[in-house]
Amino acid sequence: MNDDPFSDVLGLINARSVVSGSLTAGGAWAIRFPASDRINFWGIARGECWCITESEDTPLKLEAGDFLLRASPRAAVLTTDPQVKPVHFEELAVSSAGNTRHHGVGDEFLIIGGKVDFDEKLGAPLLGLLPPTLLVRHGSVHATVLQWLLSQLVRERADALPGVAAASAQLAHLMFIQILRAHLDADATLAPGWLRLLGDRRLAPAVRLLHREPARAWGLEELARACSMSRATFAAHFKAVAAITPVAYLTQLRMRFAERSLREGDTAVSAIGYALGYSSESAFSSAFKRFAGEAPSRYRANTRSSRTAS
Repeated sequence: MNDDPFSDVLGLINARSVVSGSLTAGGAWAIRFPASDRINFWGIARGECWCITESEDTPLKLEAGDFLLRASPRAAVLTTDPQVKPVHFEELAVSSAGNTRHHGVGDEFLIIGGKVDFDEKLGAPLLGLLPPTLLVRHGSVHATVLQWLLSQLVRERADALPGVAAASAQLAHLMFIQILRAHLDADATLAPGWLRLLGDRRLAPAVRLLHREPARAWGLEELARACSMSRATFAAHFKAVAAITPVAYLTQLRMRFAERSLREGDTAVSAIGYALGYSSESAFSSAFKRFAGEAPSRYRANTRSSRTAS
């Protein structure tokens, strides 16, 4: 609960990034990457290639300084020539230097990949709102920052500096956030939903208020005033951008905070409800059950049981 809704959302879905590895290649080559149910992203450190995604007709040209995020569970082939028969990524030998794989003759191509882990249930809405592929081209404002992060990541892995694993994970997560920022800035391509809402500058003052004080009984009038809009204009614009009303968004936000509290701590159910603005434990429990399909105490028990089993 703070003034940064985007960070709130990443925390609520328990998003964390890791470096999945790097690849050098040379000559004529083609590598098939398996389908994945995780969000993964690539940064092209040097060279160029084509990206051919399963079920997409048009190959995508990738060049040094480009960054590609993939949110679709479809296999993809990276290649210098679409006519070259691909080898499977997992078949490539791994060197001892930073989990690097190599293919072909030479090393004029270098790519570093990352993946994002998150709570499977809570992160599903994020996957549903992202396009199958998201490309940030070199030369863009966001690519400048990404290229600096990538260069630091390459240095960390090449020099095996102390704390390389922790530093690499942090750099990878910053890359993921920066790619999402680039997507938020291109809001014309975003489907209505919470991701588009977080990128809407007109509604940002109201969204910050909701995240700062989710327990407060916010009225349309004061939220609209914060955005310098009339009540009717604010309500209509919020619904068009978020696909739900401000009241419904506030309810969902409260329930997401409640889920996190139930998963991660031992705070009494009644205390969680009061902290989120509910006048009684029964009122909170009823609202939570409508949202999650089970009572708060049952949700806590099932979550911990699943965690223990895994």
